[in-house]
Amino acid sequence: MGKRKSGGKSRALVSNLTKKQKKHLREFGEEHPFHDKVLKKAEPAQIVEVAGSSEQSDSESDAESGTEQLTAYQHLCSTLKNVAEDEDFVSDTGSESEFEEEEDEDQAEDEKDGSEVDDENNQEERDAISKDEKESNAAGKEFGKAEMVPNDEIENANEVEADFTDVKNEAKFCLESNFIGDGSEDENDKVVYVNSSEDPFKQHMDTDLEDDDVKTVTKVKSTIQSKWTTLGQLVWSSHLPKYTLIKELSGECLKNLHLHKPLEETWPKINVQRLSAEDQLNQQEFFTPLQQGLFNVINAYKDLYYPERTAIQNGEEVRRAYCLHVINHVLKANSQVLSNNAKYRDRKTEVDDDLRDQGLTRPKVLIVVPFRESALRVVQTLIGLLDVKDKLEVSNKKRFKDEYGSSAEDRPPNLKRPEDYEAVFAGNIDDHFRIGVAILRRSMRLYAPFYSSDIIIASPLGLRTVIKAEGDKMRDFDFLSSIEILIIDQADIYLMQNWEHIVHLLKHLNQQPHEPHGVDFSRVRMWSLNNWSKYYRQTLIFSALQDPQVNAIYSKHCFNYRGQVAVSNVLRTGSICHVVMQLPHVFQRVEVSSFTGLPDTRFEFFIKKILPQYREAVMSHTLIYVPVYFDYVRLRNYFNREEMNFSHICEYSKKSTINRARYHFLKGEKPFLLFTERFHFYKRYTIKGIRHLIFYELPTYPHFYSDICNMLKAENRGDEATWTCTVLYSKYDAHKLTRVVGTERATQMIQSKKSVHLFVTGEDS
Repeated sequence: MGKRKSGGKSRALVSNLTKKQKKHLREFGEEHPFHDKVLKKAEPAQIVEVAGSSEQSDSESDAESGTEQLTAYQHLCSTLKNVAEDEDFVSDTGSESEFEEEEDEDQAEDEKDGSEVDDENNQEERDAISKDEKESNAAGKEFGKAEMVPNDEIENANEVEADFTDVKNEAKFCLESNFIGDGSEDENDKVVYVNSSEDPFKQHMDTDLEDDDVKTVTKVKSTIQSKWTTLGQLVWSSHLPKYTLIKELSGECLKNLHLHKPLEETWPKINVQRLSAEDQLNQQEFFTPLQQGLFNVINAYKDLYYPERTAIQNGEEVRRAYCLHVINHVLKANSQVLSNNAKYRDRKTEVDDDLRDQGLTRPKVLIVVPFRESALRVVQTLIGLLDVKDKLEVSNKKRFKDEYGSSAEDRPPNLKRPEDYEAVFAGNIDDHFRIGVAILRRSMRLYAPFYSSDIIIASPLGLRTVIKAEGDKMRDFDFLSSIEILIIDQADIYLMQNWEHIVHLLKHLNQQPHEPHGVDFSRVRMWSLNNWSKYYRQTLIFSALQDPQVNAIYSKHCFNYRGQVAVSNVLRTGSICHVVMQLPHVFQRVEVSSFTGLPDTRFEFFIKKILPQYREAVMSHTLIYVPVYFDYVRLRNYFNREEMNFSHICEYSKKSTINRARYHFLKGEKPFLLFTERFHFYKRYTIKGIRHLIFYELPTYPHFYSDICNMLKAENRGDEATWTCTVLYSKYDAHKLTRVVGTERATQMIQSKKSVHLFVTGEDS
């Protein structure tokens, strides 16, 4: 009854939406971020279904509206703000759990009784809704007669205008129509392009590769290792020997870094809070040791893979370092174009190849971040770097703050989570966004159209909805054709979202555009016309850990002719040292001949060798930690076929399902609990009642291992002597194993002839 009463309001809401907005509601469960009203804060979206005809039954409408629109991943993100309510389930006495269980049973009985009442009143409601649908259809027909425009054309037009377009500022931020020294800015604010042969920007962009060099770049790299005091162990690789190694610089003066004029003044101001007291006394050094090492490599236009970026410790340091490089690059590139514009205006001769200064499209920098909060901090840093004496003009700043900011009311006051969780999920955690940023002189334009932008900041999902799939008529990725700097920040989080979006993005970078987009080919660099842009693109990857999928990007999609640098420090100890109670850890190696056969081999090993040991009654209260969702589905299906008594929790589980599973597991009514890694990543619930642990595969994040093991301490019943922990690993899990047990032990465990290894943690071990 309750669902049907809300049907009229839902249909009234949909009738006021455009076709584009209705389509986006069906796909993502929310209004498109670029069709939100600027001056009005968006209200929570409602998932509704447009009735196909007046004869459709209410039950069909309810079923379709409830299951068609909201994807599981979008539902997962939308529930993060309400996780505090779920935590009320856990209590020492378990009384609240029993209450919730009884409440669920009462709710099921109410639904059953309600269905009987619905059958009795079904005809009455059907007649009422049918009348509303007829009126809605009649209004739609009148609207169609007035417009006389095919639906396909309307949809295509909306797709093309999917991104917010700031038409009134288009001429102001157009590079081709502006000049240096045209009298439009004060004498003190003039930005002059400095043509220095020692400038890394000029050295990188003006280098013309030969055909033989391009052939060499596609061959095997030469590798050299070195050690820096700031970054540690570095692995240098390059296809061209002359670009292999650079020296570590200490006490670097700002002028020697070839920073653009305003940055010499603004960088110390925004970075001073990150410096220690000793560093602040030295007026020539405005970098932390980490920033100094990173910027040393970045400013040389080498690719960088830094797998030690953490949200708690050095996340802001890393963000400010690459933002400095981005602004420095964009200001130099735009100043060069403006300077050459004046030369073209004054010169009436033919085209000079020395004045080629552009790519096939304007966007130069692509910054990929996981959440809107990350994009907000990037833009704030860029504004701070450009704002000299509070003279920076920022267009659409209010709208950006409304859409990307967050308020204190959005976060539950009683939410208590680990420190790393608080740092990662701070602020606005929406993961579907994209925004163009244009920079010219002392002005910044937010929400610039992509083809008028210098910098694009987006999430993987936000880009995927523009790039789309092969065969889609409305797909567009020409704006990625001339990306000169690619930054993938917090790469480890994309492993918890959808890594396929990152791979899909990289496949469409630096491709020849399908349309000219108004480019002046006489100003395009020759290496861009030759489709060699990927050999000049600098890729910066920042992650909290090393992972084979992230490593694959670094090794297979980075073709910078200046070479690559990877930070590869040895981990002496692992996260197993953070397990606080006395617990035996049994590591069992799964023998496998190929990586492709690993999932099947692990599954067979688990059901034949491990699971039979836990079927006895004394081995109840067993939690099975499963990192990969596909493995979780496989195990769940197997348990169902075998009619085993178990509960399961994943990132897509509803609140009621989670509460029942935790209650049954705590009381021992369900001996097994299947538990996914992504659920732990997004929720961080404490599971009580664990006595035995099975890690079906090693966790992606090393601290998840100690987090799960320390959950055994949540229920101290005096049976600590019976606790066990079993871990499955293979030779292909070297990175994960190293992060858990340390480098030295991991090497021994992989190379040893023994397949079983025992560790004991705790005070008495």
